[in-house]
Amino acid sequence: MDLLLLSEEDIQRLLDPESLLAALVEGFTALSAGKVIAPPRQEIIAQSGSFLIMPAWQPQSHAAVKMVSLFHGNYQSGLPAHQTLLSLFDARHGTPLAVMNGNSITALRTAGATALSVRLLARREARILTILGTGVQGKAHAQILPHVRDFQEIRIASRDFVHAQQLAASIPQAHPVESFAEAVRGADVVCLCSSSGTPIIEADWLSTGVHVASVGFMPPGGELGHDVISQGTLFVETRLACEPAPVGCSELAGYRPDLVTELGEVLLGLRPGRRSDQELTVYKAMGHAVEDLVTANLIYQRAVQQGLGQIVKL
Repeated sequence: MDLLLLSEEDIQRLLDPESLLAALVEGFTALSAGKVIAPPRQEIIAQSGSFLIMPAWQPQSHAAVKMVSLFHGNYQSGLPAHQTLLSLFDARHGTPLAVMNGNSITALRTAGATALSVRLLARREARILTILGTGVQGKAHAQILPHVRDFQEIRIASRDFVHAQQLAASIPQAHPVESFAEAVRGADVVCLCSSSGTPIIEADWLSTGVHVASVGFMPPGGELGHDVISQGTLFVETRLACEPAPVGCSELAGYRPDLVTELGEVLLGLRPGRRSDQELTVYKAMGHAVEDLVTANLIYQRAVQQGLGQIVKL
């Protein structure tokens, strides 16, 4: 059996923002149209952390299975809290095709989905972007979001101001801000990219017509408060986001699914996106396997075409 191994460096070379966004449009459209098979996310609780399993498939594509370990105590050992492998299988014969660095794919596809929400939902004249959090997701969001809006100012804030300074120094038009409240006030787009188990912003910090995106996953709590959710129009990848974790998001557990709109429904014209410049729009990401599926298929196709990666025999 020949298996293609793709590293973080390979993935960075093979994936560009515009192609990623196009793949996510395809994935979310298929998901809302009922054309994606993706069982609910499964979790195994271990002594020091947990493991998540996320499979998905749609016709005319290979099948993908992502395996994620969540060990938040790893920071003390200098290891990532999230470590991920993504496997691709030929859907005709079930033959394993590739194993990819899932950390890189997760960061890029998550930030790409946020960027898509900004493209669909943020006001056209949005010019000030705030990113709260400077970890893997904060960095990916800072890189991808300028591709969907012409931001004239990017504010970076972190619990550790030194980290905000470091990330801001690597991003054009970016500058560090010392407090979350200062970073949020007056912003047109606010991205929450933390690992906080409690809300990190307050609704009265938000300007009229702001778009808020939250990607943090920290059951049983979360970074997005109910005061923000209750005042806005809520958008998700899938209504499964309203299920309890690990299937959905802790912040949305018990929220009425009929009150949320899927990004794919906006793309298909089935439900409206932003309806006025005064509306608060809120995108809460749960992280759905369809994002991994379309991204992995795109990467694999390009890797084969360009001869990248390492072939191993099993």
